[in-house]
Amino acid sequence: MSYDLLIKNGTVVDGTGAERYQADVAVADGKIAAIGKIRDGAKKVIDAADLIVAPGFVDPHTHYDAQICWDPLITSSSWHGVTSLVMGNCGVGLAPCRPENQEIAAWDLVNVEAIPFEVLGKGVTWDWTTFPEYMDAAAKRGAGINLGFMAPLTPFRHWVMGEESMERSATPEERAQIKAMIKEAVAAGAFGFSTTNVAQHIGYKGRPIACRQADWDELKAYANALQELGKGSIELALTNEAAIVDEVEYALLDMLVTESQRPVTWLALLNRDDKPEAAMSTLRAVEPLFKKGAIPQVTCRPLIIQIDLRKPFIFANLPCWKPAFDRPVEEQMRFYRDEKFRAEFRKEMEAPKVFLGKWERVVIHQVGNPALEPLIGKTVAEVAQQRGKDGIDTFLDLCIEDNLQLEYTYEIFNADENRIPELITHDQVMIGLSDGGAHVDMLCDAGYCTYLLGTWVRERQAMSLERAVKRITSEPAAFYGMTQRGRIQQGLAADLAIFDLNTVGSKKRGEMRTDLPGGGRRLVMPAEGVQHTVVNGTVLYENKQHTGALPGQVLRSGQA
Repeated sequence: MSYDLLIKNGTVVDGTGAERYQADVAVADGKIAAIGKIRDGAKKVIDAADLIVAPGFVDPHTHYDAQICWDPLITSSSWHGVTSLVMGNCGVGLAPCRPENQEIAAWDLVNVEAIPFEVLGKGVTWDWTTFPEYMDAAAKRGAGINLGFMAPLTPFRHWVMGEESMERSATPEERAQIKAMIKEAVAAGAFGFSTTNVAQHIGYKGRPIACRQADWDELKAYANALQELGKGSIELALTNEAAIVDEVEYALLDMLVTESQRPVTWLALLNRDDKPEAAMSTLRAVEPLFKKGAIPQVTCRPLIIQIDLRKPFIFANLPCWKPAFDRPVEEQMRFYRDEKFRAEFRKEMEAPKVFLGKWERVVIHQVGNPALEPLIGKTVAEVAQQRGKDGIDTFLDLCIEDNLQLEYTYEIFNADENRIPELITHDQVMIGLSDGGAHVDMLCDAGYCTYLLGTWVRERQAMSLERAVKRITSEPAAFYGMTQRGRIQQGLAADLAIFDLNTVGSKKRGEMRTDLPGGGRRLVMPAEGVQHTVVNGTVLYENKQHTGALPGQVLRSGQA
């Protein structure tokens, strides 16, 4: 017979953890039709000699909710062999949304995901109101890779409660209405719902993002919705102190997984300099929840952020920083000069939770004022010593001297890479946390898959190729019930990442481009070594170049 696509001479790593083997892979009608020594012809042939043929990677944690409107290739993720992803995480999103509330929804994305308001105004299509319509609009628009959706709790609460959703818990009547809407969304194909418990997540006018105001009675009701449907999962941004689950947070996780009887994934486990044992201690402490289906997410990369005091997201969990948000530059600069604010900031930094104040790791990355260019590459600690000031004063003064154009980089977590293997090899974690599409001015970890393969398989040999591929394919696919994805097996969807193990990888730090609508800036992460990507049997990238095809589908729970 003649196939649609034949991938010859490759080394197959099938996503199950089984040993690699040499085989051809034939594709017909979007599915894997045969594996082995194949002599029949095909309309298209890819020679994969000296290349690894793996299932397409599955990214469980992205925020492309807006970007899908203007970027059908879903970059940077698709460059790295990702063929399926899940968005709508951390309780923030754009649907459901009435036309009169679009500005509020947009400001949630500005403050949580750092996408400029002007970019959203130019790029978001708003061709939906309800959540099922949002998924349908994505399917009609088309995409290069497969799109999965979580139902983010914030816009559902806002639909029912209006601006009061940012101020209080729901009444029993409101709670019932929100629960019904979540059930409708999951019945229509959402993979569950998401929310956040994190003080850093602020929205419209600097107020807590609406899902943070949901009390436990609400969350129990929404968890029960999944139990009643018998499908779906919950994603939760949980910890207010990085890598530490306190008693209340543990109880919340336990309640959600018990009341839903569905899998729950929570964020995040990261290694800290100041408390190096925190992540592993937390893994031991939450072990009873693993058997119930609560799975933490980890990253395989150092978490390197850029800090821009025009959009100071990293400080959003500190009460003293609240007046800095959504203000003109002159007002922000006046606020940053204020000695009362600086004193409060010093007090907050006596017990840091997210930003740890390691000034020796805060590096001057970019400036607007030419007079400050000699400082590029220096740390705040170095400049503070030269000036005879402390880190906080120097950190703020430098930005003011540059009219808030100055940007820093900071290795905030996982800075000691020697400790990353103990996290990523733990059996009860999910590797993810790419945050693709979010924090566009601050970080881009969308290359975590290629970083895992290049750094931890090839260079550091912290895990086998077979296990690494399983961790980023069949494991996240199984969590979300994507039974047709994540493995190379006859009859399953032909989503494939074909890469050169000798060169695959990505850098620690992304590069800035001005390719958002209206010329807005974002960090991107280029990929190395991913030669070909196949989505639903169609070649999306060939020799790293887009073929022009958009074969992605909207994945729907129970059908994926």
